[in-house]
Amino acid sequence: MKQLTNIAAVIMLLMILPGCGSRNNKSADGTDGFLWLEEVESEKSLDWAREQNRLSDEVLTTRPEYTELRDRYLEVFNDRERIIYPGIVGDMSYNLWQDEKNERGLWRRMPRKDYLAGRDTWETVLDLDILSAEEGRKWVYGGATWLGPGNRYCLLHLSDGGKDESVIREFDAVEKKFVGGGFSIPESKGSATWIDSDHILVATNYGPGTMTSSGYPAVARIWTRGEDPANAVTVHRTDTANMGIFVNGGEVNGKQYVFLNENVGFYESSMYILTPDGFKLIDIPKDVEERGMFREQLLLYLQSDWNTGGVVYNRGTLLSYDLPSFLSGDPKITKIYEPGDRESLGGVMATRDFMVISTMENVQGKLKIIRPDGDGWSYEAVEVPGIGTVGLAGADEKSNDWFYTFSNPVTPTTLFYGDGKQVKPIKKQKDYFNAQGVKVDQYEVISKDGTKIPYFIVYPADMAYDGSNPVLVYGYGGFNSSTRPGYSAITGIGWIEKGGVYVIANIRGGGEFGPAWHQSALREKRQNAYDDFFAVADDLIKRNISSPAHMGAYGWSNGGLLAGVALTQRPDLWNAVVIGAPLLDMKRYNKLLAGASWMDEYGNPDVPEDWEFISKYSPYQNVHKDVKYPEPLFITSTKDDRVHPGHARKMAAKMIDMGHPVLYHETIEGGHGAASTNAQEAEMWALMYTYLDMKLAK
Repeated sequence: MKQLTNIAAVIMLLMILPGCGSRNNKSADGTDGFLWLEEVESEKSLDWAREQNRLSDEVLTTRPEYTELRDRYLEVFNDRERIIYPGIVGDMSYNLWQDEKNERGLWRRMPRKDYLAGRDTWETVLDLDILSAEEGRKWVYGGATWLGPGNRYCLLHLSDGGKDESVIREFDAVEKKFVGGGFSIPESKGSATWIDSDHILVATNYGPGTMTSSGYPAVARIWTRGEDPANAVTVHRTDTANMGIFVNGGEVNGKQYVFLNENVGFYESSMYILTPDGFKLIDIPKDVEERGMFREQLLLYLQSDWNTGGVVYNRGTLLSYDLPSFLSGDPKITKIYEPGDRESLGGVMATRDFMVISTMENVQGKLKIIRPDGDGWSYEAVEVPGIGTVGLAGADEKSNDWFYTFSNPVTPTTLFYGDGKQVKPIKKQKDYFNAQGVKVDQYEVISKDGTKIPYFIVYPADMAYDGSNPVLVYGYGGFNSSTRPGYSAITGIGWIEKGGVYVIANIRGGGEFGPAWHQSALREKRQNAYDDFFAVADDLIKRNISSPAHMGAYGWSNGGLLAGVALTQRPDLWNAVVIGAPLLDMKRYNKLLAGASWMDEYGNPDVPEDWEFISKYSPYQNVHKDVKYPEPLFITSTKDDRVHPGHARKMAAKMIDMGHPVLYHETIEGGHGAASTNAQEAEMWALMYTYLDMKLAK
């Protein structure tokens, strides 16, 4: 997540492992010789992963800092005084609590009035450890879909080992048990929502031909209580080449709204609403992001300009779309928020009488309350503590209770409560690490094509500008997801407290400056994100803050792809690269698990014109025997059913086969986060920061 003591001995050992007996990574017909590592749970591939874990553990877990870090992380994750977030369900606050005694967790609740008063009156609703023991599964809580307005019954999502796939079962929160003979949906990457107490809308795996190439449902049916689901009526079907069908809904103003989204791709979908006459297509742009509802209005975040009714609304704008007027044939649309230069929408949540939106101005969090005012809206700025990250933590649509968080890299998270009249702090997280004398600044650098790229730098105030400071550069740069400067006990304990410099690169592909920032790194423009990341690293060297001998790169998921590109395109910049839950073989990514759903982001490698630009950066195809690379740390999970563990396995195996040293960590469970218990998470982060300390410390 180091130099192995005896690289030659390790390589010789690997040469006799199954599948690693040749220096040639191509099979006889010229195809990929490591395809067997895509067989996730075959004994051959698991034996390979276990052996890599053993070799890496010999290097990392024997270092004294590993044990210290693991124990400190476990204390943080098990801390009984950590912030518990509101989890609003009616008049109750729900929470999943995990600690050393409750590894899988207690799903529990208390009255919200007790929560606001700071009382400890938690009542266990479901013990996941007991359930796991009874059923022989490693259940991970995945959320609940409630039947309003009583909030007694819910559709409870549980995944085995933290996978994206989950089972969905009807649960009675009053009796605290699963409903006998109730709704029960087998394991799938599906979704379900209530229509009424006796009917649910279900998109799931109905057998051959009902799942898409992305691994999501292609069919939605209405289930009736007590009837065989095999006889359920199909209400919508999509082509299996599309991404899939997703359903959701909820109770608003005493009405149960039910929606169905048919996603052609990641950024193109058609949204339908259930009416007495069946599902009706909602006339909105196919690339719009729905951001929930305020009263009976859909909240729409525009990803492209929209010309409707003679009015042009610009991309990046938040609109309200009134559903009752749409259903009557004349939809009413109003503009809520339009960003200025270097601004963007963060999030939005609704109370009974107003909305709360978070925004970013040059990647620094701001907060507004927006109230209906005649045919328009009135705006009230909410003062936040300073430069940092604002998070929306929950709101109640039946009252005016709402919550938000604020933090920055050296300021622990504080939870604030508002009721429409005042806003006050109600809980502050502990100082989990010593941040005395640590500063946070924001710099900018010009990327290869002239674009201005901001980045945050967290550093000791007495830092010497001599090129010797250990620096870790983090980036993501994809899927319209913003990377913001928040508090992390993990990074603080493992890196900042030890005098390391932590850098957050706000590269293109994210949502820091709205849809245009994201779209400027899509498909054939992907290299822009990587050039931005390299520009930040080069700037740190130019400022004499660090040098390649002391600089590391880190990314997860899409950021893991970024880290893989950093390794293969600019090995000269780094002495450590952490490649977490990564995409790496971009020739085959669309054939593995959910990969086909991301072709809107990366392109289709099966189309020659697309492969022309993808092939230039795909790490698996661009690693070479005769290039000197820093020894990377790969992290993945056997149970990751979003990004296939074969990416990390194959890249590591290929590098080993070429004679390059690597370190590798694969958890057997954990899903896309590579950990599903506090202990697993503590071990994983301890491995990563032990590796970084070993590689980059002065």
